[in-house]
Amino acid sequence: MNRIAKHLLAGIAFVLPLGACAPVVTERGYIADVTKQDAIVVGTDTATTVEAALGSPTNRSSFGERTWYYVSATEEQFSFYRPEHSSRRIFAITFDENDVVARTETYGLEDGRIVAFNDEETPSRGRELTFLQQMFGNVGKAPVPTSESGDR
Repeated sequence: MNRIAKHLLAGIAFVLPLGACAPVVTERGYIADVTKQDAIVVGTDTATTVEAALGSPTNRSSFGERTWYYVSATEEQFSFYRPEHSSRRIFAITFDENDVVARTETYGLEDGRIVAFNDEETPSRGRELTFLQQMFGNVGKAPVPTSESGDR
């Protein structure tokens, strides 16, 4: 009986950590309802009917054509690693000048572009001060007169 208990305990100790290998899946943003999105008719629906059917958009265009974006994304995270997007869906609705739907488009993760950010710092003019220079740089300097004291 003791030997069976040891094998059972070893089996549990081996299988238990495998549960940590399963990713944590998180849905973010607008939860897409494809049937409601397919019901939007170009040239017929207006901004009011779209908002009634789909709700408020995730984002609205700031300039150019008037476009509403409904963004949904799925992230997977394995243990302590950085989460990665496994899918992304952007439903874009463009309106004409009369607030009537002009066109609809759907974008996925494959339509995105990777932007290379520069991690370097922008140099600033002037000299760089050490911590001690910053702390004690004004010690012994005369105070600047203010208009309240009457000195000019």
